Amino acid sequence: MSRIQFIERDGKREYAIVPIDVFERLVSTAEDRNDVALYDAAKLADDGVRVPSEVAHAILDGVHPIKAWRKYRKLTIQLLANQANISKPFLSQIENGKRTGTIGVLTAISRALDVPVDLLTDDSIQ
Repeated sequence: MSRIQFIERDGKREYAIVPIDVFERLVSTAEDRNDVALYDAAKLADDGVRVPSEVAHAILDGVHPIKAWRKYRKLTIQLLANQANISKPFLSQIENGKRTGTIGVLTAISRALDVPVDLLTDDSIQ
């Protein structure tokens, strides 16, 4: 005999009454499937970019993102300026918030640091 009862209306099954253990297994299975779907979606959306904790903490402590990444990459200000083809004083002014770089300058710095350009702005970590 089936442990599931059906309620019919006009000769068609409309409701199923199931024992609580069956219901709990169904809920658990549905939650597991939802978790798998969320995980799969997160993997598909992953761009592979990771911000190391050293960089994130420095930025949260008020260090300009370019300076935080430069120190993480163990580059001197002169070396990064050379690689980005800008002057050392200009880079220093950007790192100290006295000037902002154009998108071209920020792109050159991002290439030299090997990070996406959007991680080099003051609002990159929140």
